[in-house]
Amino acid sequence: MNTSHPDPVDPIALTRALVRCPSVTPDDKGALGVLQKSLEEMGFVCARRVFSTEGTPDIDNLFAKIGGGAPHFCFAGHSDVVPVGDRQAWSADPFAGEMRDGHIIGRGAVDMKGAIAAFVAAASRFIAQTGQFKGSISLLITGDEEGPAINGTVKLLQWLKSQGEIIDHCLVGEPTNAARLGDTVKNGRRGSLNGRLTVEGAQGHVAYPDRADNPIPVLLDILRTMTKSALDEGNDHFQPSNLEIVSVDVGNTATNIIPGRAHARFNIRFNNEHTGASLAKWLRSLCDDIMSPRQGRYELDIKISGEAFITPPGAFTQLIESAITKKCGQAPEFSTGGGTSDARFIKDLCPVAEFGLISATMHKVDEQAAVQDISDLSEIYCLILEEYFAP
Repeated sequence: MNTSHPDPVDPIALTRALVRCPSVTPDDKGALGVLQKSLEEMGFVCARRVFSTEGTPDIDNLFAKIGGGAPHFCFAGHSDVVPVGDRQAWSADPFAGEMRDGHIIGRGAVDMKGAIAAFVAAASRFIAQTGQFKGSISLLITGDEEGPAINGTVKLLQWLKSQGEIIDHCLVGEPTNAARLGDTVKNGRRGSLNGRLTVEGAQGHVAYPDRADNPIPVLLDILRTMTKSALDEGNDHFQPSNLEIVSVDVGNTATNIIPGRAHARFNIRFNNEHTGASLAKWLRSLCDDIMSPRQGRYELDIKISGEAFITPPGAFTQLIESAITKKCGQAPEFSTGGGTSDARFIKDLCPVAEFGLISATMHKVDEQAAVQDISDLSEIYCLILEEYFAP
C-alpha cells in the first residue's frame, strides 16, 4: 500500500465545490480548475485544451492521466450544465451547493458533477489502496456537452489521437438510473436525425385558389406519409425507431392569404437497423415521390447528431455489472433508451458504457443528488478499477 499518498478525495465536498461553479454552457467559471487542482494533487498530469470554431464559443476542456501504457481506462463526462430556468422557483441557490435532508441541491449535482466527483474519489481511493498499478487511468472532461457539442469531446478525441493516446475502455458518468442507484447501465444509444422540410408554393388570395399554389396540403401529405411508415420493429438491443414532428409553421398571420411556403421540423430517433445516410436517402425518395406529380419544389435539410451504436455484452459490461451487483445487491438492466450523449463520439475509439446517478431531477428546478448515492457511486467506480486492473 502506498502510505505516502494523501487521504482519498471526499466526493461530497468535491461535488459541492463543482456545483458552486456556475458553468452554464459555454462558460467554465472555474469548474475545470477545481478538478485540475484535485487531480494534480493526486499525481495526474493534466492538459487543458481550448477549442473554437467560427461562429461558436470557445470551449475549455480537460484531459488528465496517471500511469502509463495499457490497459488504459478512461472516465468521461462534462462539467457544463444547463441554465437554471426560473431561479425564483428554486428552494435554494442553484449554485451554492446547499446540503439539505441528505441531498446536495444545485444545478449539475446529478448531471453530472456528482459523477465527476465520484470519478476522482474512486481513482484516489484506488491509487491509495494499490500504489503502483500496470496501465493508465484518465479523465476526459468537456465543457460543451449540453451545448452544440462541437468544441468538446470530438476535438479532444482528435487531439488525443494526434498525441498517440490509445484508450482501451471508457465509462461515461451520465445519470442513467431511473429509480435507484444501480438499476440501469446504458450500453448503447439510438441515433438522432433532425430534419427541416420546406415546401414551396405560390402566394395568393384565398378567394382565387386557381391563381395560387397552396403548399400546406402537400406538406401535410408528406408528413402523413412519414408518420404512418413503420421504420422497423426494434431488435434485441433497441426499441423501434420513431419519427416525431416537432413543428409545422407557415408564418402566416392573415386569414385571406394562401402562403407561399410551408415548413416543418421533425426528429427521428433510430436504432442500429438504420444509419443516418440510409434514413436521409429514404426521406428524399419519399419527398420526390410525392412532389414529382405536382411539379413542386421542396428543400430538405438533414442534420445527423449521432449514429446508433451498441457495446455488445462481454467482459467489459460484465465487469461493470459485477461491481454494481456487489455494491447494490442487484444486477442492473442494460438499456439503449433515452437521448444522446458524448458516448456517441467515444464509441468510434473504444468500447464505451454509461453509468451515473439517478436521473429524476436532472435539468429540473431543485436538481439534487443524494449524498449516499454519490458516495456509493464512487465505491462502485473504485470496484470497477480494482477488477479492471487486477493482476
